[in-house]
Amino acid sequence: MSRLPPVIIDNGTGYTKMGFAGNTDPQFVIPTAIGLRNSRSRNIANRRGIEDLDFHIGYEALENSGSHGVSYPIRHGQIDNWDHMERYWEQSIFKYLRCEPEDHYFLLTEPPLNAPENREQMAEIFFESFNIKGLYIAVQAVMALAASWTAKNSQQVLTGTVIDSGDGVTHVIPVYEGYVLGSSIKHIPIAGSNITRFVQQLLRDHGETSIPPEDSFETARTIKEKYSYVSHDMGREFLKYDADPVKYFKQHNAVNSVTGKPYTVDVGYERFLGPEVFFNPELVTSDFLTPLPDVVDTCIQSSPIDTRRGLYKNIVLSGGSTMFKDFNKRLQRDIKRIVDARVRKSEELSGNSMHAQPIDVNVISHKKQRNAVWFGASIMACTDQFYNFSHTKAEYEEYGPGICRHNRIFEMLG
Repeated sequence: MSRLPPVIIDNGTGYTKMGFAGNTDPQFVIPTAIGLRNSRSRNIANRRGIEDLDFHIGYEALENSGSHGVSYPIRHGQIDNWDHMERYWEQSIFKYLRCEPEDHYFLLTEPPLNAPENREQMAEIFFESFNIKGLYIAVQAVMALAASWTAKNSQQVLTGTVIDSGDGVTHVIPVYEGYVLGSSIKHIPIAGSNITRFVQQLLRDHGETSIPPEDSFETARTIKEKYSYVSHDMGREFLKYDADPVKYFKQHNAVNSVTGKPYTVDVGYERFLGPEVFFNPELVTSDFLTPLPDVVDTCIQSSPIDTRRGLYKNIVLSGGSTMFKDFNKRLQRDIKRIVDARVRKSEELSGNSMHAQPIDVNVISHKKQRNAVWFGASIMACTDQFYNFSHTKAEYEEYGPGICRHNRIFEMLG
């Protein structure tokens, strides 16, 4: 008897990706937002009556923000409002995926160091409210490692350092044989929205008066995604642009969202200065001044000594803000410089009597970076291990939600 494919839901702070295992891309990517009708009486709304059925999720919630109050149930990766989250899942399953949950296994994702009580709450909602067949809760960083297996220079291992950068925050997460080394996780308060605001400010500074105020942020975001790349040397890049502006400056054509009139924006230094904030954060803030390569190196150095070579050898990129052209090359070069300098220093201190074995630094980039967590989950959910490791409805009924406090780690499939 053939099984129906498992359902994968990757809930992020900004966007939720959902679809069926076996596909290379999620069927739906929508904002993690829910719009509930403004009610005079909260008591009536909480009774789950007819009024409570009138809500929207994703882009529909944002479009109906005039008549509905928009809520974001996830903050900084953690579920903040379980009632709203349950309704969000309800429409995700029945309206978007259009499947009967009792016929499917589900794979949900969670951030590193998620509280066990949160896993129990997820299990309770999915087994009690949706009556699903089975559930596996996967750590997002581990799934991102699995997604990198499609890259040419990658090995099928669950040891590596995941750099996950989305819209709000960037995390550096070391994983050893499927287990997150929680005490070594680092985060930096620089991500996609910071770069967009920086590009927006640069355009203002250059006197780009053609951009309508209401479109300012969205135009900056589009320019960032369409034209930006990471340079190897910021000073040389300035000289290149000054020497041949016709070759390097671009023209961006856009349409006013209110009047419908077209306008043109000249795009210059913003192309390489935007992503440069990862490597020179002082461009945008005085509160955080540590470049990303140093954060990655500190993260690995704070991990157990016998794990470090594996963590340097498999540095995996995940999230939309790692998609800039040549981001992986610059990051690999800068981390390699830090590591080599440390090795040389140790040799000098030993009086050159000891020659250390070189450390292999490898930053892996692949085509599925943007939805890496969902894609990795799709790979894992297609294995027999997934069904063996998932918690079933029968187990839940016998032992309760406590069974989901621990989820078995996938073994290496290579």
